[in-house]
Amino acid sequence: MSDCSENRPDRLADLIERFDITITPVTDAVANLIVLGDDDGPKSIVFVKEAAVFQQAHFAAHVGWGSAENPLETGLPDLIEMPIDSPDLMGLSVALRWEADARRCGSASVLRRLAEVVIVRLLRFQFDTGCTEVGVLSGLTDLRLSRAIVAIHNRPGHGWTSGDLAVEAGLSLSRFSELFSQKVGLSPMAYLRQWRLTVARQDLTQGARVETVSRRYGYGSPEAFTRAFRQKYGVPPLAFRGRAGAALGA
Repeated sequence: MSDCSENRPDRLADLIERFDITITPVTDAVANLIVLGDDDGPKSIVFVKEAAVFQQAHFAAHVGWGSAENPLETGLPDLIEMPIDSPDLMGLSVALRWEADARRCGSASVLRRLAEVVIVRLLRFQFDTGCTEVGVLSGLTDLRLSRAIVAIHNRPGHGWTSGDLAVEAGLSLSRFSELFSQKVGLSPMAYLRQWRLTVARQDLTQGARVETVSRRYGYGSPEAFTRAFRQKYGVPPLAFRGRAGAALGA
């Protein structure tokens, strides 16, 4: 069965597209994405939250998540180990090492794209095996909650209520609110507010006007947006406008 359909929306697309995930191949340096194996070839792809030096890895790299606010980074467990048990994963692992070793023209671009495929496969693996860490990734593993979370991600400026999101999930309001808080660690409205401010900050760093951003993400006025923004970040929205590097901070 396809992972994405009318009843199973794409749980990763907006998160992948919103954040500039990067990969830097390393040798004898700290890494958090590693292909492990033996003389017979690659055996598993490993992601660790706490980067470390791995000796004799088939491939090692440091993955950057584009922002400390990327929900994927905060929602990942300390360790994911995915067995290389299919021809496509074997080919992907071999291609990563070949591109890193060859250092030919365009290798950096190829590695970024290969790494994005690896990250998506790791996240799919996590969906399939279950996620015990509280956070948005845990919420996305639940097909009912995922419909509500994807709705928030896709339409952050919509005037969502908890009742609307419960309908998206196909649950009663009480059950939806309970399950959402249990899995994500925030109430539905708190997560909506957090996501709105995250994407609003991204837009500001790209030069969008405060008035435009406040209207885009459902705030009643620029003043209301400014109050919410200052409460979360400690500074007014104008402090981030046009500062592309600021999108990487906490």
